[in-house]
Amino acid sequence: MTPEEVLAVQGRAQCLYDLQQVEAAIDRLAQDISARLIDSNPVLLCIMNGGLILSGSLAVRLNFPLQIDYLHATRYRGATTGANLHWKAYPSLPLKGRTVLVVDDILDEGATLKCIIDYCHAEGAEKVLSAVLIDKIHSRKVAEGLADFAGLTADDRYLYGFGMDYKGYLRNAPGIYAIDPVDM
Repeated sequence: MTPEEVLAVQGRAQCLYDLQQVEAAIDRLAQDISARLIDSNPVLLCIMNGGLILSGSLAVRLNFPLQIDYLHATRYRGATTGANLHWKAYPSLPLKGRTVLVVDDILDEGATLKCIIDYCHAEGAEKVLSAVLIDKIHSRKVAEGLADFAGLTADDRYLYGFGMDYKGYLRNAPGIYAIDPVDM
């Protein structure tokens, strides 16, 4: 895509949540997570690339001891629809016996998140919880209850911003936006 094409997509998009609403949702997430994990010495596991912005914003709001690591597993690879899960990087911290908080941008169908949760359990994690900024509302989830913590909900539209991308762009948009159907 050219920068002009990206700006055109952005110009047609609808803002669902502005920056102030997203920040308020992250504050609520941090309070809920703190109440549950304050004494657990967790590993915050950021799912790259989508979970990067949420992980950073959330981590500075969690005022208890924790370690931060990441993994990179993707189904999208720059496309607007998912395929088979491709692992690019595994966590470097041992997960055995630990509480793991998996952080991602969005829970759509949940295939990626479910595979990552299963991976953490297979690595010996004592408990695995997940936090997402957006929980998409529809009936195509691979399993119920995948997100232990969700900041916001959204209808079943293609979203970008605050970590979520459109063809590799717009992750840095300061809010949550739904693209116009013409851009699908």
